[in-house]
Amino acid sequence: MHVAAYIEQLQGERSAPTVKQHLACIRMLFDWLVTGQVIPTNPAHSVRGPRHSVSKGVTPVLSSEEATALLSGMDVSTVVGMRDRAVIAVMTYTFARVGTVVALNGEDYFPQKKRWWLRLREKNGKVNEMPCHHKLEEYLDAYIKAAGIADDRKGPLFRAAIGKTKKLGPGAMSRTDVWYMVRRRASDAGIETAIGCHTFRATGITDYLTNGGRIEVAQRMAGHSNAKTTGLYDRRNDDISVGEVERIGI
Repeated sequence: MHVAAYIEQLQGERSAPTVKQHLACIRMLFDWLVTGQVIPTNPAHSVRGPRHSVSKGVTPVLSSEEATALLSGMDVSTVVGMRDRAVIAVMTYTFARVGTVVALNGEDYFPQKKRWWLRLREKNGKVNEMPCHHKLEEYLDAYIKAAGIADDRKGPLFRAAIGKTKKLGPGAMSRTDVWYMVRRRASDAGIETAIGCHTFRATGITDYLTNGGRIEVAQRMAGHSNAKTTGLYDRRNDDISVGEVERIGI
């Protein structure tokens, strides 16, 4: 009754997705308490949250041309520039979440079957090993050589900069560091869309499907448990909608 009352009150203050996230968090907490034999049952299991269903995600997506221009036009005269290009390339070519990218160590970039691979540790303990796109391999090799971290296999792959010195320290980048970097690089490239780190995940999936990729393969590459979730990142119909609007001759 208390959980239901809290959810009902929250629906008058927050959006449906936020309410559903709160309820999911409460359920997980009580599941943990039940597993630890603190309480006998989960009182939140019978509580129903608000209905909310979407067929397309809200993450802003770049076109293939914009993403290419961002990567190829980036200033890579310093090791920080090479690092930034490599970070964005990993998110784009592997569909990895930013949390997964900043958690990479040197040993997670390894040779196998005459190619270089990345070992991605996704949510819920999933480990996803993916071969690198040839451009991604080029960007990573250039960054690792410039940073001089080829022999530090246990250290973080993407390291935080030391102030404005254009030099890298021993510590790993944070997700916040990557977000600020992405916004700064997008501004430098003249991209007006308010993109974030997740933009490159959606951009990579959309471009893969546009070029004939299969949704079930994209699902495995993205580490999704359901193809419906992968479909939320498929924004191929966005361009069609814009084109149809332009048919209006007023």
